[in-house]
Amino acid sequence: MTVLRAKAKAAAKRAYARALWTRVGLQVRFGEPPAAPPEYDPPENGALKTRAEWQAAVRELRRLGLPVHYDAPKNWDTLAALRAVLKYTEPTDPVLDAGAALYSTILPSLWRYGYQRLVGCNLEFGRRVRRGPAEFRYADLTATDFADASFGAITCLSVIEHGVDLTAYFKEATRLLRPGGVLVTSTDYFSEPVDTAGLTAYGQPVRIFTPEEITEAVEIARGFGLEPTGELDLSCAERTVAWKRYGLEYTFLVFTLRKSG
Repeated sequence: MTVLRAKAKAAAKRAYARALWTRVGLQVRFGEPPAAPPEYDPPENGALKTRAEWQAAVRELRRLGLPVHYDAPKNWDTLAALRAVLKYTEPTDPVLDAGAALYSTILPSLWRYGYQRLVGCNLEFGRRVRRGPAEFRYADLTATDFADASFGAITCLSVIEHGVDLTAYFKEATRLLRPGGVLVTSTDYFSEPVDTAGLTAYGQPVRIFTPEEITEAVEIARGFGLEPTGELDLSCAERTVAWKRYGLEYTFLVFTLRKSG
């Protein structure tokens, strides 16, 4: 990617982020009622199986008047995370989006449902940034300075494939969640290995998880008292997502873990 193209892409993301937060802010300011509960139901624990599923997620978010992610397939795991947070928490619960970006749509969507205690963290934030009720701040999601049991839910969407130490990740999430709180994680995935040898992104080797690696990850999480909220369906056949920059095709997987107690 050329320098000019990279700068143009970054500028487009900043403009998109400003627009989505402004739109939700106007909805709240002018007293639009909270969005209706979603009717389309992505799995809490399973893979994106077809293009039709992420297309249905886009239609559902538009029907509800919620922000739509510019990367269309990402609306599938965002909607799955949104449904899980709405199911297992109350609007008074604090929610953390770990590995957040200003253009991520999960926190502004929760704002539309009345959530006010919203935090996003990422290594990219050099200073604290406010968007509506949400605060974005610098933090390593595997070693934050938040207090114990600070959050009712943590979302972490398309992050762990970028060199995250899973043992440290689940240990820290367990510390941060209140008893009964949920951790919703999504990642790049496919039912058979995808060759990513020699590829790097964001300074880390490109990783596309396999069923065996996800099973191992869940076992690590169990060691810290996090249990899946349901049976994990690892099956998939259609390559629903294309990373054109690297010529890769795969899909997404989401899994939801709940802290005991």
